[in-house]
Parts: sequence; C-alpha cells; structure tokens
Amino acid sequence: MSSRGPNAPAPSKGSRKPTANIRAAHHVAPLRHVVPSAQDFDTSYSIEARKYLMTYGLTPPAVETFENQAKRCMAILNRKELPLEKYRYLSALRNTNMHLFYRLLADNVKELTPLIYTPTVGEACQRWSELYTFPEGLYLSYADRGHLHTILQNWPHEVQITVVTDGSRILGLGDLGIDGMGIPVGKLSLYTACAGIHPLMTLPLCLDLGTSNVEKRNDPLYLGSRRDKVTAEEEKEFLDELMAALTERWPGIVIQYEDFKNPFPSLERYQETYTMFNDDIQGTGAVILGGFINAVKQSGTAPQNQRAVFLGAGSAGVGVAKQLTEFFMKEGLSEDEARKRFWLVDSKGLVTMDRPGELAEHKVYFARDDNNGEQYKTLEDVVEYVKPTILMGLSTIGGAFTPKILERLAELNERPVIFPLSNPSSKSECTFEDAIKYTKGMCLFASGSPFPTLQWQGKDLVPGQGNNMYVFPGIGLGAILSKSVSVTQNMIYASAEALSTSLTPEEVESNWLYPNISRIRDVSVIVTRGVIRAAQGDGVDRELALRNVSDEEMDQFIRHRMYDPFKEQDHVSQEVRELAQHVLGAQITSEGKISGGATNGKL
Repeated sequence: MSSRGPNAPAPSKGSRKPTANIRAAHHVAPLRHVVPSAQDFDTSYSIEARKYLMTYGLTPPAVETFENQAKRCMAILNRKELPLEKYRYLSALRNTNMHLFYRLLADNVKELTPLIYTPTVGEACQRWSELYTFPEGLYLSYADRGHLHTILQNWPHEVQITVVTDGSRILGLGDLGIDGMGIPVGKLSLYTACAGIHPLMTLPLCLDLGTSNVEKRNDPLYLGSRRDKVTAEEEKEFLDELMAALTERWPGIVIQYEDFKNPFPSLERYQETYTMFNDDIQGTGAVILGGFINAVKQSGTAPQNQRAVFLGAGSAGVGVAKQLTEFFMKEGLSEDEARKRFWLVDSKGLVTMDRPGELAEHKVYFARDDNNGEQYKTLEDVVEYVKPTILMGLSTIGGAFTPKILERLAELNERPVIFPLSNPSSKSECTFEDAIKYTKGMCLFASGSPFPTLQWQGKDLVPGQGNNMYVFPGIGLGAILSKSVSVTQNMIYASAEALSTSLTPEEVESNWLYPNISRIRDVSVIVTRGVIRAAQGDGVDRELALRNVSDEEMDQFIRHRMYDPFKEQDHVSQEVRELAQHVLGAQITSEGKISGGATNGKL
C-alpha cells in the first residue's frame, strides 16, 4: 500500500522530484528568552563561543584576530573625510560590536577621543535630531513627573554610574534641549575607555525639560518637547524625584551632572545626600588644578606671588578658581590671601564689588574690593593693571588672548602660565601656535581642546590638554569601588593631586603639565586610588575591607575590576570550557581540546 497521501500526485516515470530531507535527524531547540546583546556579535569569538552565545550563523564564519579587525575598522574610518562621519561610524560600531569598539579606542585613544567626544561631539549634538538613527540612553520628560521610577524600570541593565544632562548648556553651544544626549553618551564611553567601568553598567540620561532655543522648538525634525524651559522651581521638584528614583532603582549608583546652565543649585542641594558630583564645576576644576600644580612648580614663582587673571566668570570659571584657591591654602596661605590671588573678568570687565549693576551671587566670592573705585572694562586693561603670572580662559570667546596680550605676558614673566580652556577648539581663547609664537616658546601651556604638536626651534613641543578625562573616570570609579555614600570635596581635590603625580620622569623632564594621554588607564588607576583614600579619610566609604590594603594591593584591586575589552573573549571561552567540563566530566584545555573523560578530540 502506498504511503503517499491520498492527494499526492504520482511521480512521473523517470522524473522523480527532490523530496524533503526525511532521513537526517532534526533538533528543534525550544524557544529561549535570550537575546544576544551588542557585546556578543564579535568576529573574534570562537565557533564554540558563538554557539554558547546563540550568535552562531549571525556573523560571518571566519574567526578573526584582533589585529585584523582593527585593520578593517581603521581603513573604514580613514576613508571618511568629515569628523562627523567618523563619529557616526564609531557610534554604530559601539552599538553593534561593543568589545571591538573599546579595543579600537584603547589602541588609538589619542586619535579617536576627539572623534567620540570634544570637539566632534559638539557638531553631533547640534544635529542630533536631524541625524537620529538608533536609540542611545534614556530620555525622561517633564511630562513624566510622578512616574520616573516606573520609566527607569525599562532600562534593561544594572547601572553603576549615570551621566545626566538637561542639554541647557552644551559645551559653548547654548541650549540644545534633548539634542544634548551626545554628551552623556560620549562621556560614558570615556568612563569605560579610561577607567574600565563596564559599558553595560552605564546609563546615558537626558532630561527633556523644554528648551529656550526657539530655533530648536520650531525645527520639524526636533525630537524633544516643544515647550519653553521649565522654571527653576519646576526643575528642582523634577530633580528631587529623579535623584530618589535613581537611587531606589540602583542603590549605590554614582550620578554625574553635566552641562546644566546653572549647575550650582543641584550640586549644593544633592552633594551630601547622594553619591553625585558635577563635572563642569568639580571635574574641570580638578583637572586644571592637576596641571596648575605642575605649572606653578615649573614657573619658578612662589605660590604667594602668583597672580591669576580669569577670563570668564561663569559657573566653570568660578568653580575652577575655587579649586585653585584650595591649592593656595594647602600651600600655607589663609583663605583670604588665597582668594586674593584671583582677578575675574566677565563681559562687563573686572568683577568688582562697586561696579554698577547687580552682581550674580556666584561671582561675589571673587569680586575685588581693592580697585580704588577704578573699573577696568577690557581684558587688556586688566592685564596691564594686574600684571598676571597666570592667564586662564573659560569664556568661550575664540581668540580673546590676542597677540598683544600674549606678548605682554612674556614681557612680565619668564615662564607665563597660559590656559585657554574653552571648548570646542573654535572657542579657544588662543591656539597653541599663537601662544608659542608670541611668548617666544617660553609659556607653560594647557588648553581645553586638543591642538597638534608644534615644531619650534628644532624641537617638537607637545601642548598640554586639561581634558576632564584625566580625572572624572577616576572620580567615578573611586566612588564605585569604595561604595561611597557621597563625593566629598577632599575626594575631588585628591583626584587633582593624584593626577599631578602621575607623570613619568621623562614627561617631567620635558616640562609636560599632563601625562601622555595614551597612558590614560594607568593614570586612572592612580587617580582612583587617591579618590578611594580620600573617601576613607572622610569616612564616607562602605567597602571597609579596602582600608586594610597597601597602595600596591589597592592598585592591583583596581586593575582587576576594570573592564578589559581584550579579555572578554577569554571570559566567554572559560565559561564554555567549564560548561563542557561539567557535561563531559573532562578537562578542557585553553585551546578547546578535551583530555580525559569518555571523549577525545577537540570541542
């Protein structure tokens, strides 16, 4: 009797058709609620690892070396002409092949950092809504108030650290609203690259609290709410709910504030209640202090004889000046003597107690009362009046340090200290080339934006860059590892002090103010250790066992807990070996070979 179905057509004589494969065994795996993440699609994984991760067949079959992957990525990157195109490629790589992205960044940190953060991130933020492609981070809107904790449940990972912004003052570009998301995304990439905080344990967070930018609100492509900026009181109530929700969702989370138009109220309100800090105020101040300590040593002028003129009296300028005040106090000056080392200049001229108009509250501390009624309206006038040893810029006024001012500083000082710190590079108060040219190569220079190495009188001069990435990764990691209940001022100061000690003898000999950025992970270990020790000194740490380890053991502890994209493959392979050993009762070598047990051969 035929086994064909009653309606199956009889095969034509001599023309048998292909039939279904009924002889080979088929195994249909049950549905598993496991979805591979961006860390799993890596062409360097072995075939066995891919099967374990359930990505086998989802990537091309070749197993690549790290070197070959990097060669391909750099070739793609170098074919792109515009920095923004390179930024977008690197963003896509981070979201689709996480470990590869961080390996590439680790091997090319000096070249790639300007592409994933300043200055390129500025243009990326300006065009964030226009170029939006895939989700990155979490958005919380003012309309969500009362439900923030519920929305935080949607984030799928455990979180150790978050960077939060409301986009109201992105770099020197003004209020960009939710288009400021590029800042938390980029900042947290640096937390991972510099301090080894696992990328899946970071949360980029952008608050949609409206925007004062009318052009953004009227842009049909803008992805934020089309309302004016909330009031200060409304923002305070929203942030109160946010801080409580974050710490309830992830107890012990470190919260970094970034690019708020007025950062002082939130810092003052939350710094003693939550594990939080503000990078614009404290991180900027700390990194500048680290370079400043080395500059003062090299200048040959004693601390009590230093005179610092600051162009820019906003939150960043005042925050930096307060950090430097603490340095002078540690050098033996009284608080009043230390405060008198600074002359702040804003858009109206020298900040004095008796100048016409109301003085912003945050400027009062440094307002001069010894100007004998004279009002100095321009930076050039202030330089002539003060005769400074130090000139710092946090004004976002490109070219404000004119050739005439730079030449005058060189006349007044053997080694003038010049720190044009505004970002991006178009906003820098002067270039490295101009500073060297008009001081005849004698200045001690550090900038906020990167500048290229310059050849001067047969020597290669390397500009210092007071990049916050020297300190904020260590501040964050130190708070995480010590399980600090708050981030104290001593922890911030310790990050700067540790940074100043992190230079190699060769870097000191070359009069560098900051260490080579290619050593950033080693620098972060030193900074992290300093932060942990300061937390212990202040009694805000909860990881009490760390109090009993030496500095050498502390460094080993820190390194052991840093995410290393070069070793993630080894971790997965070890999991596969342990699983196979458990199933087969055999020993599995690192090459995947089976020894002992019932089976011989290769896994």
